Amino acid sequence: MTEETLHNELTETGENEAVSQETTVADTEYIQDLTTDTTDLSKLKGELEEAKDKYLRLFAEFDNFKKRTMKERLDLIRTASQETLQAMLPVLDDFDRAKKASEMPGSTEVFSEGVNLVYHKLMGIMEGKGLKAMSSTGESFDPEKHEAITEIPAPTADLAGKVVDTVEKGYYLHDKIIRYAKVVVGK
Repeated sequence: MTEETLHNELTETGENEAVSQETTVADTEYIQDLTTDTTDLSKLKGELEEAKDKYLRLFAEFDNFKKRTMKERLDLIRTASQETLQAMLPVLDDFDRAKKASEMPGSTEVFSEGVNLVYHKLMGIMEGKGLKAMSSTGESFDPEKHEAITEIPAPTADLAGKVVDTVEKGYYLHDKIIRYAKVVVGK
């Protein structure tokens, strides 16, 4: 073999080894890139799950806020007239007292038909707005609904712990107490 041929063979062999080493290095880098990509992919999946969780929680919180706001708005609309109705309650009390006084035997007070019509019309309007009188006499005393003015000895044993007399009626406005009943309780 000539020197030139030998030199060419060695050069080619060296180049082949260099190419072989480059391929091995490239394969190793490719495998490392895949591992890094897999790690990055799992990290991205974790971040995606976290973002989904935050989104769902935020959406649920916003939905609860909307429901709560809507409920508060409806309650406000339902009880918007509360102050006006509370201001009218003494007028109803006076009507009730006048009616009761006129119904007493031997009473000189007259509850005329016109006044009776006005009373019923006023009660109808107030009931239409959601006002409802609380029935108390004969019921068990409930501090959630009644305000005890005094206690008296119960006329009968079955009235012990119950409301004997109602001094001032209590009223509800759409199932919300706007005035507690003032009562006399038997003991």
